[in-house]
Parts: sequence; C-alpha cells; structure tokens
Amino acid sequence: MILTTTDVIQGAVIQSYLGIVTAEVVYGSNFLRDFLASIRDIVGGRTGSYERLFEQGQRKALEELQLRAQRLGADAVIGIEIDTGTINVDQSGVLLLITATGTAVKMR
Repeated sequence: MILTTTDVIQGAVIQSYLGIVTAEVVYGSNFLRDFLASIRDIVGGRTGSYERLFEQGQRKALEELQLRAQRLGADAVIGIEIDTGTINVDQSGVLLLITATGTAVKMR
C-alpha cells in the first residue's frame, strides 16, 4: 500500500475516494524519561528517549492508518498528516498523543 503526504500519486489514477482515515497512538508519561528530559532542559541537548518515543509512535500511527485503510478496500492513503500533542491528565503527568490522518483511495 502506498502511503504519501502528497495529494496525487505520480503515474496513478485515483478511481474513488473512500474517505478519511485516522489513527491515534497515546503513550503515558514515564517518571525516569521525564526526569532525564528535565536534566537535558537544564544542560541543553537533545532528548533521545523522547525522540525515539515519537519516532516509534509515528511508525505505529502509520501502521494503524494503513490497517484502517485496508479495511475500506484502499490501495493507498494520500494527503497524510502526522500531528503530535499532549493531554494533561492531572498534576502527576501528561499523555503523549500522536495522530495520523489521510484520505483512503482506490486506484485504477
């Protein structure tokens, strides 16, 4: 299955638009990861543990997006957009949210 951020696929003809598909991945906060990130905030530098978490989350969101598009009979998902954010749970932490959205299409 083709997954792309573009709204066209070079050399392909879109036969029908099957609808918008979305996928969400939510991760809980982790005390150790948060603590190490706070140290990085003070001394500077990149926070590798969060970078890996977001990379994994984006990959999982795209995998789920593909599965949901396949259920619709799609050959591709076009116009994909990935967003990240947080959900404040309470004073004890936040949830990390990664969403992927696109349009499932059937090609000729």
